[in-house]
Amino acid sequence: MPVTILDLVVIGVVLLSALLAAVRGFTREVLAIVSWVAAAAVAWAFHPQLVPFIKQYIPASSAQDMISLVAAIAVLFLGTLIVVSIVTARISDFVLDSRIGALDRTLGFVFGAARGLLLAVIGYLFFTALVGTEKMPVWAKEAKSRPMLEETGRSLVGMLPQEINADFVKNLLKKPGAPGSTEAPAEEPKTPVGTAPATTLPSGNAPVATPARPGTVAPAPSRP
Repeated sequence: MPVTILDLVVIGVVLLSALLAAVRGFTREVLAIVSWVAAAAVAWAFHPQLVPFIKQYIPASSAQDMISLVAAIAVLFLGTLIVVSIVTARISDFVLDSRIGALDRTLGFVFGAARGLLLAVIGYLFFTALVGTEKMPVWAKEAKSRPMLEETGRSLVGMLPQEINADFVKNLLKKPGAPGSTEAPAEEPKTPVGTAPATTLPSGNAPVATPARPGTVAPAPSRP
């Protein structure tokens, strides 16, 4: 089986992510994640105190509160991210120049490859959910990486907590034909052949279904 476009895309994403992480080092990659988490935490915790200060510089309008809220969160998030990133860059440079610099780059390569694979799996899940297996292009159906992407995708969806707001992702993945889908398309109810519709007798008896034979007409209900 030849290598398809999907295989080349997956290989490219994994290698690019791995090489970037190897250049930056494992320490910087991990601290970069810490920087984003710290910036989000600071913005969430302290934006109520900053909103009144920013609000006095926003012209009065119906969107004044919303603009003040967005501006406060943006200022805190970006400010914290810049400061923490400067500190983490110094720490990362110190580690790379030390004796464990080679180990740090090796771990960074492994971390980057795992991150690239995760990005490829997430992209494949959304692609499959939106397109469906029936309309999937040949280069995706015949890809050698497809079984690995589907298996990893099912494991990833199974690890999602029930509390988080990811219902829209699960609904997409439950689409018939998508990875991880256990639902089958709904079938229309079928009426048995050879059964005439039930007739109601005026005497109050329960309706009775009269079987009809091929070539015959069901008898009409008797009148009192």
